[in-house]
Amino acid sequence: MIQAARAEGAAQDARLPVVASFSILADMVREVGGDDIRLDVLVGPMRDAHTFEPRPKDARALGRARVLVVNGLGFESWMPRLVEAAGFQGRVIEASQGVAARRLDVASEHEADNHDHDHSHDHAHAAHDHEAHGHDHGGVDPHAWQSLANGVIYARNIARGLAEADPVHAAAYQARAEAYVRQLQQADAQWRRRLEAVPAAQRVLATSHDAFGYFGAAYGIEVLSVVGLSSEAEPSARAMADLVTRIREYHIRALFVEQGGNARALQQVASETGVAPSGALYADTLDQPGHAASTYLGMFRWNTSQVLQAFGQP
Repeated sequence: MIQAARAEGAAQDARLPVVASFSILADMVREVGGDDIRLDVLVGPMRDAHTFEPRPKDARALGRARVLVVNGLGFESWMPRLVEAAGFQGRVIEASQGVAARRLDVASEHEADNHDHDHSHDHAHAAHDHEAHGHDHGGVDPHAWQSLANGVIYARNIARGLAEADPVHAAAYQARAEAYVRQLQQADAQWRRRLEAVPAAQRVLATSHDAFGYFGAAYGIEVLSVVGLSSEAEPSARAMADLVTRIREYHIRALFVEQGGNARALQQVASETGVAPSGALYADTLDQPGHAASTYLGMFRWNTSQVLQAFGQP
């Protein structure tokens, strides 16, 4: 028995030690890495990566790892400090590498040119000042995982990075990644068909913070938000008034709070407009294990189902 336990411990130690920055990435890494990795997650389910403050145990976990998987695009503003504190010198996989990043300066200009509510565009925009949020993302929206087509890019980047760090299991990483990619592509096609069946004039929703721009751009939905990219940012009076005006003027009925985020501002908008929130969407986090949105695909299924219901689709 003791020898068996020691053998099992040795097998576990042989797995590639990997750290993922937050829960959505962690699920993708699990899908691709399978039993060939040992995974630690810094920002777990139902925790906000925007307000995350690394602890000594996080530095210890990163110090033991050979691979760090991050989103990139300025999302993990606290990561450089943690890498330095941990003395991490392993491989960094930037999962978003190669995605077409959503430029916020372009989104702002686009918004200014489209206050006539022209639905012919395919770029989501938000009713707020992008400079008002609490984190500097370098003018880029980091929430690229909110498009399943980008999720495919993430999965392949993760597989490539794991294979480079652990060539012995390269074929297994690649095989799992491609099986996962097929699932993402099938889900993308399914939800695209259902969302595009909704009349364009009805495809408008409002959320707590600007985390669904890629979702809107991918599926032809206009997304309004109360505050900017950071979920802890406080909205300006102008942004609140603008959103209330637009909701009333265009009879918007799809209002969503963000699961695990700050709902105060949207609750105030709901009170002023008389429009009850349609439910909660997941932006920067997964739910706890065992719940419908506890995986990346499950999160996407939940979000799109909630949006379709708010749009009046069964």
